[in-house]
Amino acid sequence: MLRNCGDEEAISISYMETGNQTAVSKFILLGLSEDVNLQPLLFGLFLYMYLVCVIGNLLIILAIIADSHLHTPMYFFLSNLSFTDICFTSTTVLKMLANIQTQSKAITYEGCLTQMYFFMIFAGLDNLLLTVMAYDRFVAICHPLRYTVIMNPRLLFGRLANLCIEVLKSAIFFGKAISISYMETGNQTAVSKFILLGLSEDVNLQPLLFGLFLYMYLVCVIGNLLIILAIIADSHLHTPMYFFLSNLSFTDICFTSTTVLKMLANIQTQSKAITYEGCLTQMYFFMIFAGLDNLLLTVMAYDRFVAICHPLRYTVIMNPRLCGLLLLLSWLICLTYSLLQSLMVLRLSFCKETEIPHFFCELAQILKLACSDTLVNDILLYFVTGLLGVIPLTGILLSYSRIISSIMGISSTGGKYKAFSTCGSHLSVVSLFYGAGLGVYLTSGTAHPSRKGSVASVMYTVVTPMLNPFIYSLRNRDMKGALRRLCTRGTYSQ
Repeated sequence: MLRNCGDEEAISISYMETGNQTAVSKFILLGLSEDVNLQPLLFGLFLYMYLVCVIGNLLIILAIIADSHLHTPMYFFLSNLSFTDICFTSTTVLKMLANIQTQSKAITYEGCLTQMYFFMIFAGLDNLLLTVMAYDRFVAICHPLRYTVIMNPRLLFGRLANLCIEVLKSAIFFGKAISISYMETGNQTAVSKFILLGLSEDVNLQPLLFGLFLYMYLVCVIGNLLIILAIIADSHLHTPMYFFLSNLSFTDICFTSTTVLKMLANIQTQSKAITYEGCLTQMYFFMIFAGLDNLLLTVMAYDRFVAICHPLRYTVIMNPRLCGLLLLLSWLICLTYSLLQSLMVLRLSFCKETEIPHFFCELAQILKLACSDTLVNDILLYFVTGLLGVIPLTGILLSYSRIISSIMGISSTGGKYKAFSTCGSHLSVVSLFYGAGLGVYLTSGTAHPSRKGSVASVMYTVVTPMLNPFIYSLRNRDMKGALRRLCTRGTYSQ
């Protein structure tokens, strides 16, 4: 087995002395051997094994994609196992090869935690995929007549459960990692907590804010839960459009819960404090679900584009496998981006002033409190935010430009109305989400953005998720019918 940042015996630690306590800046990976004469042999051997691993697994993936006869559950899981193996090996071997080539054994603190994070994900995925493949063989051999029924495409989403388990494990590790703090050095100090100033410091307004946000939160949770239950209960809604809508509703519940619950707790306890670990954890999950909202709206725009511009090929293009892969890709992008940003914050030290002029821990506000250089953080923030903002928005605009062009080509007025009504709800939600996001961006550029930025943030963190169920239920005949049947079923069961 290759040694990596998880192997404690293979690591010695370099420290920066600060009084009687220390802050870790890097680790030293001792590798497989300290014999200088063996390094070229090790480099050649591991480079050869790595190339064989990558090329071999890529060939398996390409063969399965290209051959329709291999589009079965067994080979679906095999292709995912091959992809996982490439990532698993790359996580450790590439750094080892780089260290041998540069004759350096050092790995940064952030780099070590990142390597450990991905190592745990792909090691766990390897383990779980092998278990799932064993179950697939069990069904194929012991229940051959029911194989296609049991191993249906919906089991594709079992991979989501695997991923969630790995994310949970990694989140536990992440929570432990962020407990490492920086001790006092001159004007800089170890941060134990931040102060969330909230929307208003007026004591008389606090009961009103508590009641208003509690009401909006309950409406958001109940409304989105009803959407999810209606889609699950009604087989007519088991289509790609409603599959993504149910995931959007789940994301909206998590998105709102990430910020509002802490705000309500602070108002109720009359405390504005949030621990350092709690603040970074809130920021981490906020970025995940904000990014998921963004990407899911983009995927839903593509779904509407295919439905209106290529109606005859809709079921072929938007098959269950593609829908599952689009959802998995969205999760992986958001998890990777959020982890990277959070690890970059760990390297910062903060001044004694820790007041955040907001009702939740936002990355941009945290960076303003840092005493150390935030140039790399700022570049990463603007680059990735621009990338994840501009590309999805461009995709949505292109989809709707093609949709409008196709609708204008329909001769009958009724046909135009019917075609546009299928994407009217989505267009309304997109306008709300990006309109609120634009408001936050514009207020962040002002000299005193605190209150205006907080109010604008309420629009896309609370108001938009709360309104989504109403938009989709009031403007959608199928959804209204499903909700009516769900309520009727609940009444009869009583």
